[in-house]
Amino acid sequence: MEEKKELKVINIIDIAKKLWARKKLYVKLLPIAFVVSSIYILGFPRYYSTDIKLAPELGETSMNSSLGALASSFGFDLDNLQTNDAITPLLYPDLMEDNGFVTSLFNVQVKSQDGSIKTTYHDYLEKYQKTVIWSIPFSWVGNLLKGEGKGGEGEAGIADPYNLSKKEDGIAAMIRDNIKISFDKKTAVIGISIKDQDALICRIIGDSVKERLQDFITNYRTSKARNDYEYYLKLTMEAKENYDKARQQYGRTADTYTRVGLKSTQLKLSDMESDLQLKYSAYTTLNTQLEASKAKVQECTPAFTVIKGANVPIKPSGPKRMIFVAFILLLTFAGTSIYILSKQ
Repeated sequence: MEEKKELKVINIIDIAKKLWARKKLYVKLLPIAFVVSSIYILGFPRYYSTDIKLAPELGETSMNSSLGALASSFGFDLDNLQTNDAITPLLYPDLMEDNGFVTSLFNVQVKSQDGSIKTTYHDYLEKYQKTVIWSIPFSWVGNLLKGEGKGGEGEAGIADPYNLSKKEDGIAAMIRDNIKISFDKKTAVIGISIKDQDALICRIIGDSVKERLQDFITNYRTSKARNDYEYYLKLTMEAKENYDKARQQYGRTADTYTRVGLKSTQLKLSDMESDLQLKYSAYTTLNTQLEASKAKVQECTPAFTVIKGANVPIKPSGPKRMIFVAFILLLTFAGTSIYILSKQ
């Protein structure tokens, strides 16, 4: 025998009447939620954000054409992702994990939009950052308890990026939180996003990160060619020095031996002339290789196309205060309604 299932009909009008009967509860809770959420969100400092899009010239590709065609049918351009380089563009975002790259931003000179702050990025993050108001007492107590810590010092008082103090490590963590590097697999475009509490400093740091990223890519792509150039430059200078010495020695010897009719004198001058020609040939050969290696450096130097440059943001990006307060009010209304209905 089949059981008959009764359908429970939800009467919206009846529910509305029950909620309206407890309207005084809403009148009490919603203003409290509005005030508390407003005070809470106003305690968070506003920040600005900007982003940069950069298209670097990639190295020689080594992708099978059939595999590349298959991938392109799904919207991926694998020719832009696979190169002969050991460091592919997919690894560029990991640069923000390297202390050396992050601490290179410490000495960037920044200036606030109103001109009241002119200092390094390190000092700006340390001294001029606004924090959540109610976290100030806890931070003060925490700093007293944990102490400063010790870090290594490099040449000329520059901090060792791989032996940071607690304070410097905290500043590096702030930089990592403010700066994000991404790579789009489909378009092979590098994205750099920056957020900061000052609009002008946001753009300055964006340009600095772009320049350092370009320098890193350029130095990596040209490292072997530059090493070859320096090697051939050293050999060429040595060959030129040997040739100059042989030429001067040959000239002095030829001037000294006035009795050139002697057979021994002719043989010695002939040997010296042969040696001079050999040294000259070695010098010209190395000089040719030097010019070729110099051209190779230029060939390996990648070109960069800035698709979207950093701009000074006009409006703050967050926090979204009105949206947050509206969400809290909606949450309070929903929670109160569920409480009223559960009691009935």
